[in-house]
Amino acid sequence: MTTLTRHNELLAGLGIGVLALHIADDSFLQPQPGTSAGDHLAGGLVPLALIALAVAAYPRVRAGVRATLALVFGVVALAIGTTEAGYYTLKVGPSGDDYTGLLTIVAGLLLLGLGTGTLWRTRKLDDGRLRRYLRRSVIAVAGVAILAELMFPIAFGYGATRILRPVVPAENLGIAYDNVSFTTSDGLDLRGWYIPSRNGAAVIAFPGRSGPQKPARFLARHGYGVLLFDRRGESESDGDGNLFGWGGDKDILAAIEFLKSRPDVEPGRIGGIGLSVGAELMLQTAAETDELAAVVSDGAGTRSFAEEMEEFHGVNKWLGIPMLAIKTASVAIFSNTAPPPKLTDLVPRIEQPVFFIYASDGGVETMNPTYYRLARGPKTIWGIPEIGHMGGITAHPEKYERRVVAFFDRALLRTR
Repeated sequence: MTTLTRHNELLAGLGIGVLALHIADDSFLQPQPGTSAGDHLAGGLVPLALIALAVAAYPRVRAGVRATLALVFGVVALAIGTTEAGYYTLKVGPSGDDYTGLLTIVAGLLLLGLGTGTLWRTRKLDDGRLRRYLRRSVIAVAGVAILAELMFPIAFGYGATRILRPVVPAENLGIAYDNVSFTTSDGLDLRGWYIPSRNGAAVIAFPGRSGPQKPARFLARHGYGVLLFDRRGESESDGDGNLFGWGGDKDILAAIEFLKSRPDVEPGRIGGIGLSVGAELMLQTAAETDELAAVVSDGAGTRSFAEEMEEFHGVNKWLGIPMLAIKTASVAIFSNTAPPPKLTDLVPRIEQPVFFIYASDGGVETMNPTYYRLARGPKTIWGIPEIGHMGGITAHPEKYERRVVAFFDRALLRTR
């Protein structure tokens, strides 16, 4: 073994070791408030096991494979460090496991440099020019394919389970509200705002305390109580985040229990308006309990591989299978949560009134006509052309308010 090879092995071990340190720090040493090391076994042990295999194999494989391992782990380290530690450092300053995360960025750059240098030093120069460039072109195409089909969905899955809004947004409700908190069935404390009801009914506006402020303002003007709160892993609430909302139905169920305890809310008069992932979770919760008496679903899409296989068709479906499958597996591992049941299996169980709102020109909301067809109870659908995702309230604010308020009036106030 040459001195250079030994030197490269030490650098590779150092870079990959820093990545392992951050994963252990994030999963086991400094878990999110309300969680413990035992809640992160899959998200910690699976990547650590893969790292251990790579470190053991690195000295035993050919130079090209060593370079590939260094490049792969360099991309992973750079993605993990920038998506989590970089994001929170820029937003609120570093804390907790952000420090090892920032070190992971340096480790990623080291591994990328090491892998690139190894490829350059070991390139073959004795073949003809045409053959050399053909081989390098094939390697480049394979590298891009690996990046798109493997590395991107893994990095995306990690980011989706780590990055949620870290601060409480500016309040712009235009009406008095109470700061409230309540506890989920799995022991997480969630915090939010509640506008007391003046008509005996209340609506959960979900998710978070930013986007839902728009419908909250007009619902409050019409006398409805409105509850907005940070979902698990977001801002002041406990737990691990998940941009796809897996497990978030527990948050809505806890919100229903909170509203049932309020003296200003009459029995059977609790509704929900969900935006994007919140729409998907409102549909799931409505399938699980009839205590959510009415649901407005604005911009529901898909959230797992099984659902995406029903959303996509033709060539796009088959070409997307590897990336979509790896993305769902990545989210499952890093969130330590199994994918939720398919919405196409859940929606037929909904017997409460549902109002589906969606962008009708395609995009992520194309499944809404299918959800509407499957719903068994009273249902309404509004497909809006020439808008983006959840763009109806901005493009048609007066019509949006009129239709949503009329829906809740029929569903929650008609027996008064």
